[in-house]
Amino acid sequence: MAWDQAEQQSFSALAPVHQVRAAKRELGQRLLGSTISLSDRAWQEPSRLPGWTRAHVATHIARNADALVRSVDSVLSGRRGLMYDSADDRETAIERGSERTGLDLQIDLDTTIGRLARRLNVLESTPPELMVELVPGCLFRMDLLPVIRLNEIVLHHIDLDCGYEVEDIEPHVAAWLVQWNLLGIEWDRWVSIELRSASGWSHRLGEAGEVEVIEGDDSLLLGWLTGRLDQVRAAGFPPSPAPTCC
Repeated sequence: MAWDQAEQQSFSALAPVHQVRAAKRELGQRLLGSTISLSDRAWQEPSRLPGWTRAHVATHIARNADALVRSVDSVLSGRRGLMYDSADDRETAIERGSERTGLDLQIDLDTTIGRLARRLNVLESTPPELMVELVPGCLFRMDLLPVIRLNEIVLHHIDLDCGYEVEDIEPHVAAWLVQWNLLGIEWDRWVSIELRSASGWSHRLGEAGEVEVIEGDDSLLLGWLTGRLDQVRAAGFPPSPAPTCC
């Protein structure tokens, strides 16, 4: 996902940072509204991410916020902006965090969502083209951090399996996120896919001679592209990429 400067600058123009931040704040609060009523038992039930409970997903969302705060602080201090010390540390933190009570999980989500929102105020006075190395070898413009976080919140809200679905994503948010995920996807299947959006754009994945077409609005295409369509919504489509942790 080491995108070049031109791709990043183009996407930055497509999704103005102040609009993305506003959507991120609104959808972060919507996520908290979905989880506030979950019981301790419900938190330990399976999420839509294979092998993870809802508590795993919530802990990941919270630790991702902390990691982005760390990245901002690091790069502003002249250091590498890596989100995590290691993959093992990240997984251990998620596993231990998933063992907590529902109240602890809710407080953690609320606290970390707010902390990151405040920390990203630095974008108002930081050169947007300042690069942050979030994971080894992956450099992103500083002004793309809000869309990285927005993608996290929207997709994992669906993964929590508590009533939020792809059709609930607002059209402008779906339009940003489907383009964002197209930038990062690596397509190595034997069949090509052509995505045709009701909003007027199309995009081909792969160079194979045989082409399958998927048509729909941006939220549907985002759901297919990220593996977030349930069995009913996915009926009739070619196999979707497996859902992954953002």
